Amino acid sequence: MIDKIILEKTIEKLTSKGCEFAEIYFESKSTLGLVLDNKKIERITRGSRMGAGLRVIYNGRTYFAFTEDLSEKALFKIANDLANKETGNNILKESNYTLDEGLSDYWYSQNIDKGTLKEKANLLLHLNNLAWKDKGSLTQLTLSYGDVNQDIFIMNSNGVYIQDTRPRTKAIIQGVFQKNNKIQSAYDVVGALGDYSYIKTRDMDKLLTGVKVKGENLLKAKEAPSGTMPVVVSGEAGGTMVHEACGHGLEADIVKRGMSVYGNKIGQKVASELITVVDDGTIKGRYGSSFFDDEGTKTRENILIEDGMLKGYMSDLQSAKELNIKPSGNGRRESYQSLPITRMTNTYIRKGKESKENIISSVSNGLFVKHMGGGQVNTATGDFVFEVSEGYMIRNGKIGEQVRGATLIGNGPEVLNEIDMVGNDFGYSLGTCGKDGQGAPVADGQPTLRIPNLVVGGTN
Repeated sequence: MIDKIILEKTIEKLTSKGCEFAEIYFESKSTLGLVLDNKKIERITRGSRMGAGLRVIYNGRTYFAFTEDLSEKALFKIANDLANKETGNNILKESNYTLDEGLSDYWYSQNIDKGTLKEKANLLLHLNNLAWKDKGSLTQLTLSYGDVNQDIFIMNSNGVYIQDTRPRTKAIIQGVFQKNNKIQSAYDVVGALGDYSYIKTRDMDKLLTGVKVKGENLLKAKEAPSGTMPVVVSGEAGGTMVHEACGHGLEADIVKRGMSVYGNKIGQKVASELITVVDDGTIKGRYGSSFFDDEGTKTRENILIEDGMLKGYMSDLQSAKELNIKPSGNGRRESYQSLPITRMTNTYIRKGKESKENIISSVSNGLFVKHMGGGQVNTATGDFVFEVSEGYMIRNGKIGEQVRGATLIGNGPEVLNEIDMVGNDFGYSLGTCGKDGQGAPVADGQPTLRIPNLVVGGTN
């Protein structure tokens, strides 16, 4: 923790030439990572970093620097250098800078259980032994565990002075399977805003079994057909589609650069009336949650699309100012070495009224997507391509044979408008979202959805 008086003096120096905004972001982060590969633990890494990022803004132009030298002399020098980049007419408003501390409300559990290194290593070794005991077609297994504990302090010229603590944990199972010259891979991941207590409550044996079953079934799956057909995307698939197909396009910094298909459409219909899209950084235990964002704005539930109508955008401080909207608590950064940018937190499509079974039975011939893989999207046009990691044909309203190698090809706004059935189930996925060279922990979710006509790319 940097002394409050030093922070205040740093802000005074940053604003001494009349900038419109100044900020110091302090971060302390400790990490632990374990990787088991080739039937043994290959890597154990521990690390800790501490540093500060400073920025000033003059008439929309940002100047930024970071340092790991947290001495008064170093901070003041950087502050003076940044302040002298330009000259403005703004005067710092007086503030008593009362510390606002983030609460642990959104952590998975308030019962702290960081676990021991031995305990975490033994978990991976146990899963490894279990996997190879009846290996089937398994040829390679990679198990990884990681946790992070991040403490941040932020002070800025708007009078913000906050502290937030964010523990995160994640475990990944990845398998490679081979039979008769066919090779397939399968994986699963669990994680939360919380410590090791979350992993201890997961059925990791069941997760491993699921990955093995998925891999074995992919080896027996038929090649996916190509063509335009009804597609049902399961709630189990998580929210890859909402994240990529529309989420990034609803980030205000992309909108203000004219790179979003959703630009200047607030109040207009952009999706089926069955669709409500939400980004919410306050959901307890979710991987993308936090009490404050990385600019000190309180996170909140942001309704982006409601009953098909575009209601608003996610924003950081600067993009909110430029679009004349309220900051939404989505200013996020990878570390003290990075500028904050608009990022999703936990983004999802709200539940509907249909049962999953009714949605499937409504399709005579189509594709059922149980799990999604990676994908890419052009935010300016909304065009996307997504991989299907686990898919099945629907035959006469029932789940049929499994297929592999399918991709979904379409346009985000068009697909959102065409969805005609929304399930009352729900599922989440989690990961690290990349944007502008920065990674951020996120979660995505959705119920089961029916898209009447979507292009499926296949190998058959």
